[in-house]
Amino acid sequence: MDSALTRDRFVARTVTATAKIVVAGAFGVGKTTFVGSVSEVPPVHMEETITGASALVDDLARTPAKSTTTVGVDFGRKHLSDDLVLYLFGTPGQARFSFLWQELIIGALGALVLVDPRDLDASHEILGLLEENGVPYAVAVNQFDGAPRHPLEEVHEALALEGHTPLTVCDARERASCMQALIQLTEYLARLAHRLEPRP
Repeated sequence: MDSALTRDRFVARTVTATAKIVVAGAFGVGKTTFVGSVSEVPPVHMEETITGASALVDDLARTPAKSTTTVGVDFGRKHLSDDLVLYLFGTPGQARFSFLWQELIIGALGALVLVDPRDLDASHEILGLLEENGVPYAVAVNQFDGAPRHPLEEVHEALALEGHTPLTVCDARERASCMQALIQLTEYLARLAHRLEPRP
């Protein structure tokens, strides 16, 4: 295996599989923070300062300290194992950038949808888009400081998730919990792929 320094800069020579994963969710849910927490390379952020015009459109009530917003894509990379690399694409959260959502999900193996426990309904639009386009996904409730704690059964019901859809809790600021959410997603995608494989 290559050294840690080499892995930080390049894809390891042992890699035999790569996967495009979309990190999606509503405005201000923590997608940029999530990608930054897990990426082994300096993440690419396409952010702009929130202007007065933007503040009239975007709901900043729950994130008053937020001064920038993603207007393009967040990008990061993570070796999940010696032979598997994930390329992470964080979407902008505002509905007015939905045309970018459509572009970003092209070629995606799956998506991780971050959910704000203070506003579960804000996730329905992106969940609907993924379902319409046949992109499998897992859901992670971003459990940050001061956020309400909902039983996962209630979240599952509120989001009208299918019974097989993975649902977990993470903190987008903490690498370990973000990694657990990604691992849960990739294990789910592996099970789906196994089910779809033609039988001899």
